[in-house]
Amino acid sequence: MQAITMGQAVRQALAEEMRRDPNVFIAGEGVGVSIHESPIMPTYGLLKEFGPDRVKDTPVSEQAIAGLAVGASVMGLRPVVEIMFSPFFTLASDQIVNHAAKLRYLSGGKSSFPLVVRIKSGAGFGAGCQHSHNLEAWAAHCPGLKVVMPGTAADAKGLLKSAIRDDNPVVFIEDMGLYFFPSQVPEEDYTIPIGVADVKRPGRDVTVVTWSKMLGTAFKAAGVLSQEGIEVEIVDLRTLVPLDKETILKSVEKTGRLVVLHEATRTGGFGGEICALVAEEAFSALKAPVKRVTAPDLPVPCSPPLEQFYMPDEAQLIQAIKDCTGYSSD
Repeated sequence: MQAITMGQAVRQALAEEMRRDPNVFIAGEGVGVSIHESPIMPTYGLLKEFGPDRVKDTPVSEQAIAGLAVGASVMGLRPVVEIMFSPFFTLASDQIVNHAAKLRYLSGGKSSFPLVVRIKSGAGFGAGCQHSHNLEAWAAHCPGLKVVMPGTAADAKGLLKSAIRDDNPVVFIEDMGLYFFPSQVPEEDYTIPIGVADVKRPGRDVTVVTWSKMLGTAFKAAGVLSQEGIEVEIVDLRTLVPLDKETILKSVEKTGRLVVLHEATRTGGFGGEICALVAEEAFSALKAPVKRVTAPDLPVPCSPPLEQFYMPDEAQLIQAIKDCTGYSSD
């Protein structure tokens, strides 16, 4: 095992897949120049190793970057393009939603259109609402797109390698907060299947379903509650589409309670889909109403104190779990 950050794990996945397959190339704003000079950033050093034909700095046009990916995949290449921040998905969405997501369907499944759209997401950097809004539910709502959102460096590496090898378009979302904290990642070559959730912590009393950076928040809350006799089972989705319904339902049937935790805003967030799934297919197993812990329906503040107030934290999750389990500290 090696202790590396998610940014370094993504870089390893990119480099290994580019060495394995000459049809893989990367493109995006600044992927080969100054903004990625830090060794913890995902494309650090790749221009030097693979050259400008396979590491392409692009103009500042998300629509053009996405169009490049669609055109390259049509011609048999495997592009991995970066759209930087999650809100910029709106600028690239015409090419991604109206073309990438629909081409295989329109071909009757006879043609493949392999491409990966890497997106940075997450609040916590004082970057303002134009850079920090989480929009994974937008991508998940579009048929034809796979949506991956890992919460650990090891998962990021294995899932990105699978995404690059997939014959369908994949939206791969990386929370920037995970770029800076090392964790254990296998040194050998490995992949993780897209569409398989992971029970990161077994528990008997309540299921917490989460993904991306909120996985850490879930672990903090579970540690506190364990000292009070409440054992939390943490299900890390890792992939939103396709959704691993079986793992979610199996966990809820065991615990009888569900709390969904995500950093995105509440209304229309992907957490609502999880709650609907459980209500439709495991209602008889529930011992209490389902709960959601999310960001409020507001643009992400730029002020650091307000931004911290905006993001869901372990205190909110602990209270939701106690409400769900009927726990009283009195």
